[in-house]
Amino acid sequence: MASKDRGVRIFLRVRPTKKPSGYFKFSDEDGCKVDFNVPLEQIHGHVNNTRQNFKFKFNGLLDMKATQEEVFDTVAKPSIQNALNGFNSTIFAYGQTGSGKTFTITGGPEHYVDRGIIPRTLSHCFQMFAENPDRTYTMHISYLEIYNEEIRDLLGKDPKHKLDLKENIDSGVYVKDLTSFVVKSVGEIDQVMQAGKKNRSTGATLMNQTSSRSHSIFTITVETAETGEDGE
Repeated sequence: MASKDRGVRIFLRVRPTKKPSGYFKFSDEDGCKVDFNVPLEQIHGHVNNTRQNFKFKFNGLLDMKATQEEVFDTVAKPSIQNALNGFNSTIFAYGQTGSGKTFTITGGPEHYVDRGIIPRTLSHCFQMFAENPDRTYTMHISYLEIYNEEIRDLLGKDPKHKLDLKENIDSGVYVKDLTSFVVKSVGEIDQVMQAGKKNRSTGATLMNQTSSRSHSIFTITVETAETGEDGE
């Protein structure tokens, strides 16, 4: 996660071991064990099995008991504040299929408490907007996926249509003709997100029967203005 000082913070979230299909778990019975110890500044995670011993460093650990709210507070809130201060921020979820990336980022469909980072971020932004009545805010969102090295617009009329990646001096790298919506409420955002999720490419793998099979990027652009001394 990038911040205004160009730093990157890395967090490890550990998925609960129990899952009906049994394809993703760390347990002693599989000959694999995850041990954690907490030094003063960084967390070291050790993955031990019969063949190799790995050691990793993280800025924070979100264990199997961590709630979606705790994940949001730890990972996303600093990026939101950076964005509202005019700095670009990115939150990137990385892991093998079935490890919980989609759940962490977008959340579960059934329970309100299962909302992921994106819906919580958008709700928090609108709350921040309401707390600053002296400024005006406009929020644009776009949603794309990269599938088989092709860029597809998940909010477009034809989600299977291939889009082109372009670059110019003013805006840098951008996706030509990518759909962008202005949203004014959490309800509008939820409708747009659900429509985009339905358009994602999915397929079965040996490890995940409903794997997304693609990378997706959800972009939030916030424009802000305030009244100057001249009244403009």
